[in-house]
Amino acid sequence: MSVANSQNQRPKGAARKVAAASLAGNTIEYYDFSIYGLAAALVFPQLFFPDTNPFIATLATFATLAVGYFSRPLGAVIFGHYGDRIGRKSILVITLLIMGGVTTLIGLLPTFETIGIWAAIILVVLRLAQGIAFGGEWGGAILMAFEFAPPNRRGFYAAIPQLGPAAGSILGNAAFLLVTLLPDEDMLAWGWRIPFLFSSVLVAVGLFIRLRISESPEFKVVKKEGHEVKVPLLEVLRKHLKSVVLVALSHLGFGAFSILVIVYLVNFSTKEAGIDPTIMLTITLATFIVQIPMILLAGHLSDIVSRKKMMVIGSALVIAAVFHLFWAVSTHNPWLIAVSYIVGFGCCYSLVYGAQAALFADSFPAEVRFTGMSLGYQIATSLGSGLTPMVAAVLLQYTGSPYAISIFVAALLFIAMISMTRLIAIADLNRGKSSGAAGTSDAPSEVSAHR
Repeated sequence: MSVANSQNQRPKGAARKVAAASLAGNTIEYYDFSIYGLAAALVFPQLFFPDTNPFIATLATFATLAVGYFSRPLGAVIFGHYGDRIGRKSILVITLLIMGGVTTLIGLLPTFETIGIWAAIILVVLRLAQGIAFGGEWGGAILMAFEFAPPNRRGFYAAIPQLGPAAGSILGNAAFLLVTLLPDEDMLAWGWRIPFLFSSVLVAVGLFIRLRISESPEFKVVKKEGHEVKVPLLEVLRKHLKSVVLVALSHLGFGAFSILVIVYLVNFSTKEAGIDPTIMLTITLATFIVQIPMILLAGHLSDIVSRKKMMVIGSALVIAAVFHLFWAVSTHNPWLIAVSYIVGFGCCYSLVYGAQAALFADSFPAEVRFTGMSLGYQIATSLGSGLTPMVAAVLLQYTGSPYAISIFVAALLFIAMISMTRLIAIADLNRGKSSGAAGTSDAPSEVSAHR
């Protein structure tokens, strides 16, 4: 299947419309995930695990957070299969409905005070369903934008859905920032539910937008030429296992870093450093605002400069940022914390994150792309993002030093940097084959531009 054949399937102006639709849905999905993470850090220990000591309650809450990450690879396999078999668009509608419905149910869930341990059990089940839905959402959103884009602009267009975490987290942080202004008793009684219930409104908007777009042009060509794979997962494991592993290792450290900043450090700063939760939420909100232009810049640069240089330099900056973040929190100075957040997570992290989507999509052929890139990415998030808060809590408990956490995450980031340089070679080879099959004269320059 060639890129050239799919060019005829692209209506004029469709790339911008599809990218906007992918961003809208991804934003809603990340809003749902964001508010859960914030609730886990700020209120869930008291609401669902009140009879345990603070350390165990925090660990149990982060375990429910982790369940949503551990179930993501299952979602990648399930929705990746159908995304590669029946199409990308229908999967995006289904995942949005599941995610929004689950989030609304969490907002209606009785707490431990009302139904005892069943509150925590139901919370885990809902979180499991949320993770499965998200496992299919991310890959589909990226692929729709990536496959509709012109070949020489795929880095930029694939970066647009990557704004979802920032945009969704801005909405989530803003929602929780408002409810934290309530008196503590009102916040714990009913205020925390408002951000979850608001998800139903966002889902209605997202569905309206997504139902108005057409199917991916590259998938249409796969169907037309009869290149569908009967069992995409088996094909991926048989022929593209190396790419799956490298995608997972490439994002592992960045998944760990992001959850460390978004969830763990918020909890650590408020509980250990005594910083007001409203201040931390405001800092996080400002950081996500900075991420939006930086992610777009990273996607654009991935189309015109050396992708390898971007990955290496960006990774090195994020490694330095890990240590600086914990130092800044230890000063108890909100201004230093804000600068560290904005520079480290807002700028340095975004330079890599914005360019990763196109790299991961380029690493697989179109007929198994949904399954391959989703599986690798979601394995990384389940391990990196799912385990890091618990690992961090244990490291701090038994070493007494937050810098033990920094060393752990920095090691994961170094592994990610090496893995991305290896993955670039595979992506270049796939792109060269696709361009060669298309008979395009610009294939050599396009490939070399990313090395």
